[in-house]
Parts: sequence; structure tokens; C-alpha cells
Amino acid sequence: MKKSLCIGLLVLLCPVYAMAQSAFDGTWKIDTNKVQMSKKPDVIVLQNGMYECKTCVPAIKVKADGTDQKVTGHPYYDTMVVQVVDDHTVKEIEKKGGKVVSTSTTTVSPDGATAQFEFTDSSNTSSDPVTGKGGMKQVAKGPAGAHAISGSWVTSDIAGFSDNGLLFTYKEDGGKLGMSTPTGQSYQAKTDGTEAPYKGDPGISTVKVKQVGKNSLVETDMRNGKIIAVVKSTLSADGKSMDMVYEDKLQGRTMSYVAVKQ
Repeated sequence: MKKSLCIGLLVLLCPVYAMAQSAFDGTWKIDTNKVQMSKKPDVIVLQNGMYECKTCVPAIKVKADGTDQKVTGHPYYDTMVVQVVDDHTVKEIEKKGGKVVSTSTTTVSPDGATAQFEFTDSSNTSSDPVTGKGGMKQVAKGPAGAHAISGSWVTSDIAGFSDNGLLFTYKEDGGKLGMSTPTGQSYQAKTDGTEAPYKGDPGISTVKVKQVGKNSLVETDMRNGKIIAVVKSTLSADGKSMDMVYEDKLQGRTMSYVAVKQ
């Protein structure tokens, strides 16, 4: 259930944008207390031995029998294991090329109204995996007789993220903006909107960075020529923080957050 969120969170917390002005140069850290998650729910059904993520892109439908199940169309993983631990707990393992790239465990409360999740994710990192946890609220129930994880869920809070998923650094030099993260993502892009290669992330192939006014920019992330996300950022008046809005074009979700200069 949480893979789309984990990936969604990895993109969110490892920002892929910067600006060709000295005020933006330096190392920044996401403040997880100021993250506003999308209100669009994840829709999950676990019933009759089958697991479905109806809002994943592409949608997922696999056997929930604890064995590797092939999935297609997902750049971060190609097999998925869904293990039913008990009536309220489900564990997921994603692999790529036979190597584990992420794990997540979701536990639903006894009344079914809330859930807690924990994850580790190295699907787009060349170093230690990003780890974190959070909570969810159910906004619609699943089918009668289905596992407790079934239903429509929105993320209510996130916490405990490792620093390698929160930090990013950039530097403008010679009309180009350089971005790098501890997890291995990087690019060198002109701030005039020219398309440039994006390195270190199997889900992003190129990027465009466009300066808008003195203290704002728009970044467009692309995969094989298709826009997958747009990030808008605005520097605060004192230059100590940035307000950012992340639009996931594939899943139709919008998140906002604040990065603080270190």
C-alpha cells in the first residue's frame, strides 16, 4: 500500500530544484512539521488473496501470498511481495532486478479508522536507504469482509525521516544551477528552461528549471519526454526558508512544504 506514498515521499523530500541566484545557494533541509500532504486518498483493496492499489500509476493487482509478484510500468521496482502478517498488519517488499529496494509495514488500528506505517527505501539512492514513518486516516471503508487495510486513506502525518532524505544542496556557477542530494541525485541545468539530464533517479530522466521573478522558480521533471512533476518554490524575504509546492502530474496530487537553510 505504501509504495506509491514512499516513492511519493522520496521525491517530495529529496527536492530536485534550485535557482541561479546566490540567495538560493547552500544546503537546505525539509521541515517535516510543515509538510502538507495531498488530500487525494490512496485506494487499497486486500480481499480473497489479492492485493490491489487502485490509485497507483500504473494500478497494481497482485497475489497477497508472500511471494514475488511481477509488476510492470514502475521505474523503481519490478516485483512486489505482499505479506499479510495478521488481520490488521500488512508488509510489502519491492525489488528491482532481484534486489530489495524498499520495505514497508502498515498496521491498522483496532477500530479501523487510522493506521501507522514505517518504511525503508533505497530505490533511488546510491547510499544508505531513506527511512521514515507516519500516520494515515481512513476516509472511506473498503468492501465488506476485506482486510482492515482496505479502503481509502490519506496521510495525516510524517515523522522520523532520516536526514539523507531531507537535505539538498545547490550552487549556481556560470549560468548553470547545480543540485545534489546525499542520496545521489544531481543535475546541472540552466535557469532559462533548457532541458538537462537528471542523474541518480530511475524515475526522472531530464529536468527544466525556469526562474520566475527575483525569488521564485518553476522546475519541471520529466521521464522519457513526459512531464511527471512540477515544483514551484519561493524564497522568503529573509532568505532563510523556501515555500514549495509539489504537483505530481501522474497521480494528480499536490503537496506543500518548507525548506530551511542550514
